[in-house]
Amino acid sequence: MAKAKKDGRHLNLYIERTVIEQLEQYCEEVGQTKTVAIERILTRYLDNYFDVPEEKRVL
Repeated sequence: MAKAKKDGRHLNLYIERTVIEQLEQYCEEVGQTKTVAIERILTRYLDNYFDVPEEKRVL
């Protein structure tokens, strides 16, 4: 049976080499693809960001 297609969009990024190297090391250690790792990292960050009331959000 074929894998169900993900409801998503393509994202093309140019990221600093040191960040990519850290991401690759992280992915190796936890056994995730870069796509899955980035989705999980961004989801956690954005969930935390949006949990803060809008008037108290600071970057």
